[in-house]
Amino acid sequence: MAKITYEKPIAELQGDEMTRILWDWIKEILIEPKVALKTEYYDLGLVHRDETDDEVTKEAGEAIKRLGVGVKCATITPNNQRLEEYKLKRLYPSPNGTIRAILDGTVFRTPILVKGITPYIPTWTKPITIARHAYGDVYKATDVRVENAAKAELLVTEADGREKRYPVFDFEGGGVLQGMHNTDKSISAFARSCFNFALDAKQDLWFGAKDTISKVYDGRFKAIFAEIFESEFKAAFEKAGIKYEYTLIDDCVARVVRSSGGMIWACKNYDGDVMSDMLATAFGSLAMMSSVLVSPDGNFEYEAAHGTVTRHYYKYRAGEETSTNPVATIFAWSGALRKRGETENNKALIGFADDLERATISTIESGYMTGDLAIIFKADGITPKKLNSRDFLEAIASDL
Repeated sequence: MAKITYEKPIAELQGDEMTRILWDWIKEILIEPKVALKTEYYDLGLVHRDETDDEVTKEAGEAIKRLGVGVKCATITPNNQRLEEYKLKRLYPSPNGTIRAILDGTVFRTPILVKGITPYIPTWTKPITIARHAYGDVYKATDVRVENAAKAELLVTEADGREKRYPVFDFEGGGVLQGMHNTDKSISAFARSCFNFALDAKQDLWFGAKDTISKVYDGRFKAIFAEIFESEFKAAFEKAGIKYEYTLIDDCVARVVRSSGGMIWACKNYDGDVMSDMLATAFGSLAMMSSVLVSPDGNFEYEAAHGTVTRHYYKYRAGEETSTNPVATIFAWSGALRKRGETENNKALIGFADDLERATISTIESGYMTGDLAIIFKADGITPKKLNSRDFLEAIASDL
């Protein structure tokens, strides 16, 4: 049969370590036999980022804006150990942070549910979607090491040259200092994305922050959400029979744990990073969560929500087989292909993306899976069979 084709390329961002290996296998085994892939390729592996002084990351972000759809592999954000291991010129920022700053918007992460894998919190019978603000805060912060006694202040210079100073801390000795920011424009885009997503999903929206402590910073998030909801979305929410609620982040955590799921949980950037990993693990595995960044101007970046699986990569380099879970990366590809199909009204491409996801879930529910799932899978009459990564992909291909 002829391969499925489409018109406009997808921005393809390959990453690091074991996920880089899985990336090539997913294309080879699952996608390329059925689809004539048309991509603009960007190598975001740490070696190439270093070779280009990280310019390739910026180019990749701009490509997603230009093409409208991108798919991204997991990447390394280097620390001092990676600096030595890869002999880097410098410590580069998070590629996700760089790309999200270019695209802005909101990251929506939803667990991939499979029969036979019961959440660690048994009351969670419905998926919980994390809506994570994708701009600013600690990911765009300036970090400073204070070596000796010093006076720290925030200096804000107005456009007309006027200066305002705000005391931070009087250091008696060494310490650390961090300055971070966000913008009304980005917070507003975050709020509208969350409200629109909730209306599409017909699910309640919860937003949690810490305005009791961060009265100005988090208080601004709370105020913008409230203003936009009251003026633009309240009537639509009432008509849809859904609710919007703001609550303190710690209370929100407690309520989520006691709930049955089925809501959208909006979080600031760092909160969303941590809570999405918590949710993914509680639902079964970090590799069982879909993730998509939706920008205010309608661009989409699909990615795996987990890291590069370093431990498995070292085993792979040593010639050992690994049983690394590729599901989140498969769903990143299926999400990007489906979105491209939707933008071109390409029913064949949309159908392939749907079939790929169904085949992945069906393979697991039939008892064939990677090691992380095999240890938690329980279904009557089925003994889970642990497969290495490539054999698992071949099993999905057979079902597909």
